[in-house]
Amino acid sequence: MKASKSIVRRTRWPDSAGAPLVTPLQPSVVYASSSPDALDAQYDGTAPGYTYAREGHPNADVLARKIDALEGAEAGLVTGSGMAAVTAVLYGLPGQGDHVLAGNQLYGRSMRMLREELPRMGIATDMADPTDAAAMAAALRPETRLILLEVVSNPTLRVSDIAGIAALARERGILLAVDNTFTTPRGLRPFDHDADIVIHSVTKLLAGHSDATLGYVAARDPEHRKRLYETAVTLGLTPSPFDCWLAERGLQSFELRYDRAEANARALADALADTPGVRRVLYPTRPDHPDHDRAVSLLGDRGGPMVCFEIDGGRAAANALVEAAPDIAFAPTLGDIGTTLSHPASSSHRGLAPETRAALGMTEGVFRVSLGIEDADLLISEFRAAIAAATAG
Repeated sequence: MKASKSIVRRTRWPDSAGAPLVTPLQPSVVYASSSPDALDAQYDGTAPGYTYAREGHPNADVLARKIDALEGAEAGLVTGSGMAAVTAVLYGLPGQGDHVLAGNQLYGRSMRMLREELPRMGIATDMADPTDAAAMAAALRPETRLILLEVVSNPTLRVSDIAGIAALARERGILLAVDNTFTTPRGLRPFDHDADIVIHSVTKLLAGHSDATLGYVAARDPEHRKRLYETAVTLGLTPSPFDCWLAERGLQSFELRYDRAEANARALADALADTPGVRRVLYPTRPDHPDHDRAVSLLGDRGGPMVCFEIDGGRAAANALVEAAPDIAFAPTLGDIGTTLSHPASSSHRGLAPETRAALGMTEGVFRVSLGIEDADLLISEFRAAIAAATAG
């Protein structure tokens, strides 16, 4: 019998006169080249294409170009998570003997990296109040290489003095990296405010469905882009093609989701401010927000889709509130298409000492709400009922 062609041999992708409407999912780890010379040309950058997925793949590039368009960026890089993007910046740009200054309200894992991981690498770190440019200036050192901040902080929604801090960075020749996860380019584009680097947890609002774990980082300077890329590839901060494919699909509805969630956040913040049992409400564009004037100057009327509020009663009341709102997902995340509720003291900032959390305004009664696209009246009714149950005693 004549031997037939083995079915285990890889089949060439069929040619087609038509192009797919939906981005194809390409999970291939490796890409075959026609010759050693052709492979050399790809690695040298004189020929386009892909070689090994850790070094780049089509689904990541398609997603990155879409986020680039939103951020006004060029050649941004998609990573395996938001913390992978933070890692690429903090491991890739400062070096041994340098100093990094950060805002004192950041995502909990970013704070842990600054406090515990970078010092092991010989990189000194400090944190200061990003709402006060003078406090940030006082914490600078001659060896400060980079400043990291969030425009709107996690979780208490304080608004950084990005104009004052950017001026400091320019004056001292320091890189300014901005985590724009909360604000998104729908609220503010950091490159328009003199940032050098923009970071996202794509997992959150950009992807929007809690089913893809990804990050993104972009740099203004081509040399910094190269350094970020080499760091990400070397450390294996690779994104999954499937997650990139999911996030691109989620991104198609980003602006619609964001606008609806933001409208819900404004409505909920106003309603909670008049709800018995609520000690305080934080929403950037409300007149009673401590950074209201700066928020309006930076964001206009774009207060974003997050609300922070505090109730009396400590952990017992916090437990009671969550139990009284079974239809609102209690989950340590944000940016989902549905509303989620989180408790910083038991999740994102549990690693901080209680007195440190208290100094930052994160008591046991503080909750962060990430608004989804549900009916606003339904959400207000559910939260008011849960707060009433939690504070009844």
